[in-house]
Amino acid sequence: MTVITEELKNHVGAELPPFEFEISRGDLKKYAVATGQRIERYLDGDEAPLLYLFAAMMPVIPLDRLLPDGRQPDSGLMPPLPLNRIMAGGSEYQIHRKIYAGDTLVCRQKFVEVFEKTGAEGPLLFLVFENRFETRDGEPVVTERLTRIAR
Repeated sequence: MTVITEELKNHVGAELPPFEFEISRGDLKKYAVATGQRIERYLDGDEAPLLYLFAAMMPVIPLDRLLPDGRQPDSGLMPPLPLNRIMAGGSEYQIHRKIYAGDTLVCRQKFVEVFEKTGAEGPLLFLVFENRFETRDGEPVVTERLTRIAR
């Protein structure tokens, strides 16, 4: 018996409105120091380490809006699920070009796939999301495929 509902299947293909953000030299320097970077081009704020995109996408929200475990609430892209324990399932990156200070990027987020497997303790849902980062002119910069697992 599957736990993938019709509502969940219908949510595949859902997208959030694209959003823009600027890569500033100052923010890159702060990120480099905060994450213990040792490569000079990161410390100088010339270029962004790949995982900077994760931080750049995170909205700044008041502490009282965090979930009891300290996480930010899920985006509107996360569908209602029949299983409620969510884990990270990994990310894969396709890098089209480096990210530089002064770039303005557009992020497009989409729910691209759901599938089910049976684990030792029952069903597991795998939800795959795609984050595409591109320039305002549509030049691809980074494509991330992010998997979350519900059990």
